[in-house]
Amino acid sequence: MSIRLSRNGDIEIAYETFGAASGRPLLLLQGASAPMEGWPDGFCATLVDRGFHVARCDNRDAGRSSRATEPYTLTDMALDSLSVMDALGWPAAHVVGVSLGGMIAQVMAARHRDRVLSLTSMCSAPDASFRRSKLSTLVRFALLTGRAPSTPEASGERLVKLLRLVGSRGFPQDEEWARRTGSAGHAHRTDFAAARRQAAAARSAGDRRAELATITAPTLVLSGGVDPVQPPRAGKATADAIPGARFVVHPGLGHDLPPGLWSAFADDIAELARG
Repeated sequence: MSIRLSRNGDIEIAYETFGAASGRPLLLLQGASAPMEGWPDGFCATLVDRGFHVARCDNRDAGRSSRATEPYTLTDMALDSLSVMDALGWPAAHVVGVSLGGMIAQVMAARHRDRVLSLTSMCSAPDASFRRSKLSTLVRFALLTGRAPSTPEASGERLVKLLRLVGSRGFPQDEEWARRTGSAGHAHRTDFAAARRQAAAARSAGDRRAELATITAPTLVLSGGVDPVQPPRAGKATADAIPGARFVVHPGLGHDLPPGLWSAFADDIAELARG
């Protein structure tokens, strides 16, 4: 595997692939501030075992992708993702997005219907206003993210603490993976200005439920029963807006991708793709 770059205007999007090119094309989109490695290698391998050719990418303002100089929208981020598909020669793909990535995937499915074979929206919402957390969680989150980590080791420990704060309660966490991932991504971490631009892109889209009603791709909406960031009602609102969408809540799932659910996620995504 090696990092490659696609281009949307002045923005370069970093991506890498897993599996044989003969597999079903599947694009993974991460959440706010998260690098592509937020999709663990093991989960990507699980999807490859289900017959997919997997691509994961860094959104603009995250990972190795370009940092923006001007405000942008979810529509711009959807075009970034399409540039990855273009670079891979994919006329269309199955698209899976988590959190902010779920919003981007929804926009792709609504506005570029010929490019999206199926849509899986995970721990996401049809409107940024659904994002609600307890005051205590917000305070702890602010304390964790209020100061930029100064070393790779500090970045690794911060990711571990964030995972403990918003992650699953019903499944064991892989904290060593979090330490490695956070440390490895230290040099490419998202700064505060970039994080604000991503958040502004989500907010500026407003309530997108009328647009979601135009989606024709087979759709799966996954939510976590204990997700403190995007509660199940956000997933339910997404599924209710998309004709024929299947809605699944995993009890014990938080705002993360615990190894204990990789097979269940992959099975559902593969079943959707076959349909």
